[in-house]
Amino acid sequence: MPEPRGGTDWNTQVPRGLRVALIGNALPRQCGLATFTTDLEQALHAMPQIRETAIVAMSDPGQDYLYPRKVCQIVRQNRREDYHAATEFINDKRFDVACLQHEFGIFGGEAGGYILDLVERLDMPLVVTLHTVLDRPTPAQRMIMARLLDIAACVVVMVGKGRDMLVEHYDADPERIVVIPHGIPDVEWTLPAAAKARLGYSGQRVVLTSGLIGPGKGVETMIEAMPAVLAAVPDAIYVVMGATHPHQLRTGRDAYRESLMALVRDLGIGKNVSFLNRFFDQSAMLDHIGMCDVYVTPYLHEAQMTSGALALSHGIGRPVVSTPYWHAAELLADGSGHLVPFGDTVALGRCVADLLGNDAARMALARRSYGASRPTTWANTARRYAHAFRNVCAQVGSTNFRRSG
Repeated sequence: MPEPRGGTDWNTQVPRGLRVALIGNALPRQCGLATFTTDLEQALHAMPQIRETAIVAMSDPGQDYLYPRKVCQIVRQNRREDYHAATEFINDKRFDVACLQHEFGIFGGEAGGYILDLVERLDMPLVVTLHTVLDRPTPAQRMIMARLLDIAACVVVMVGKGRDMLVEHYDADPERIVVIPHGIPDVEWTLPAAAKARLGYSGQRVVLTSGLIGPGKGVETMIEAMPAVLAAVPDAIYVVMGATHPHQLRTGRDAYRESLMALVRDLGIGKNVSFLNRFFDQSAMLDHIGMCDVYVTPYLHEAQMTSGALALSHGIGRPVVSTPYWHAAELLADGSGHLVPFGDTVALGRCVADLLGNDAARMALARRSYGASRPTTWANTARRYAHAFRNVCAQVGSTNFRRSG
């Protein structure tokens, strides 16, 4: 769905401004989707063309969060009646558009099917942001995705690969898909030295990975590469920053993190690997990523459609070394970061060591990533979402908008 071309006046179409209901996770729930939904709501709320925003928040079993005022309705994941109540709330409040943040694992029912109870009965256009697009869905996942594509007036994906997959694997209408990259905070570019001093890493070359930690993250690949890095850069340290993913703790053990710590001990590099095992709010996240000399996302598989941590580190101008999962391959295709093969410890170690040992090359890459990311600041991301909202609202009652029963 292209943005409107020159001269289109929003205020002639929606004189009072749009009222937007966002459906998804929300802070203080500790996950990337909660951070995304909250950041998007705040960016939209700051726009003069948006009259009102509200969040309908999904709450996971056994958890009780102290939500901010913007969370106007809570849906308990496995309580089907809560989905019906959320629909009634959104309809009764007469929002102009609803925007669903979709990830299979956050909704109740088989493959998260309860979310259909909510969105199928909405009285206003639905925009769906897909945080995951599966190339090999289960039959239940395929059915739910097909239904969402049928209901949605517009579908947002964060990389072009997502659009291609929707068209190829799900027979989606390309005219109803828009690519809007993951938003980033608009902060000034800085050197790492000041943040290192604040956080106790002065005099060290910092390599960092952040986000919820779990298998597939590839942290072990970077740990295995550290002896080679240290041979070239003796003052290097690898900081693994972030809490263990809640799904990994359901057995009562933190098995993946324990295996990483055992690997560090076996390699004898305990003084050069640091684990910061907690969830970081955005301010702390920015500070810690800001101290790193090289940011690494060594994921093990290509089927990763979005990474908020990657977008953030690239957006604040840190040199990125990554495996070529879908988001990274597209984001870094312009040369604003380096890609290495999946699971290739030798290539990863060499690339990181080369950057740590070459100040000029590292600074050039940092500035390039910062410049390349400016179009994706949250203000720009919100503007693009607002265009999508305006377009679908303008289509109500036209042959371009349909809600299948």
